[in-house]
Amino acid sequence: EWVDVTQPGLLFNQVGYRHPLIATMERTVNIFSGLGYDIIDDPVQSPEIETDWFNFEALNTPPDHPARDMQDTYYLTEDKKNLLRTHTSAVQIRYMTNNKPPFKICAPGRVYRRDTVDATHTALFHQIEILNLQKKGEVHLGHLKGTVIYFLKQIFGDDVEVRFRGSYFPFTEPSLEVDVFFRGKWLEVLGCGMVDPRVLENCNIDPEEWSGFAAGFGAERFAMVTHQIPDIREFYKNDLRFLNQFTGLNIE
Repeated sequence: EWVDVTQPGLLFNQVGYRHPLIATMERTVNIFSGLGYDIIDDPVQSPEIETDWFNFEALNTPPDHPARDMQDTYYLTEDKKNLLRTHTSAVQIRYMTNNKPPFKICAPGRVYRRDTVDATHTALFHQIEILNLQKKGEVHLGHLKGTVIYFLKQIFGDDVEVRFRGSYFPFTEPSLEVDVFFRGKWLEVLGCGMVDPRVLENCNIDPEEWSGFAAGFGAERFAMVTHQIPDIREFYKNDLRFLNQFTGLNIE
């Protein structure tokens, strides 16, 4: 193929815009910030390299739990004491350990799991978690459900139908999973629950004096649902044919 090497170059002056995943995270953070939650995302309070204590032990996850298996977690040392965090729940433990309640925090960030990459899984993804800790009796399951419903309506619209199902997480009791009826089908979108008293004790917080709730979800999952993206790998290909479909995303 003949090329005229003397031809002037073409100017590429297209202004950049937000990636659909980043826009989803920013929109979510703005919602919780509007509810009075402090955003915790700095590397001191939200490190991606964690210890076993903050990532598992303090969260009431026993040594024989499947999540602690080497096939699911990226360990950095042979003694398994240091690892790439598998969830942003570790931020909650760090914050509760170093700060006195009451407080409300929102923790967005990258997490890592040894998943086989396919249309719905990657080894790196993003989570957003919230924690609301107040004097015992000031917050209960009704406040948790109200917060979750408000958030989901902000994301999916006021008419979205929400349902709660009983579940199990080692760090909350009771625990719930949440589904929304969106575009003709039920979709599981997040997990939540009241903070287990043992988790509070692990952070030197008296469960007889303080209680609260927590919730967490994957940012990719929300972006895929709201933008009808069938394959999670599209977020990381940097393919302009894909990205150009999301110009002018509103994060308000």
